[in-house]
Amino acid sequence: MARAKRGFKARRRRNRIREFAKGYRGGRATLWKAMVETVRHAWRFATWHRRERKRDFRRLWIIRINAAAREIGTTYSQFIHALTQANIRIDRKILADLAISDPAGFKAIATQAGIKAQA
Repeated sequence: MARAKRGFKARRRRNRIREFAKGYRGGRATLWKAMVETVRHAWRFATWHRRERKRDFRRLWIIRINAAAREIGTTYSQFIHALTQANIRIDRKILADLAISDPAGFKAIATQAGIKAQA
């Protein structure tokens, strides 16, 4: 009777772990237990950082919109409130891009929302 070695699926699983461990130093790239632990740890952080990236970008967009809003004499919260009241629905990503690439367009949106630009 031959022993069962699990075959293809187990090898594919192990090779996937080994592939991800490439570039690690020392035992983390060669010793199975350390390799698995390190790779799973990395996957956990990768998942967490994918979610965190979304938060980071929203924070960045808000900072950029706030800077542009202050240049026309208002604040971020007043600007967003005015947009909501005027039923202008543009997301923060586009607003931040406009604030950087087309300040005149940003100012035009603010005027449309009822904000009187100062400078």
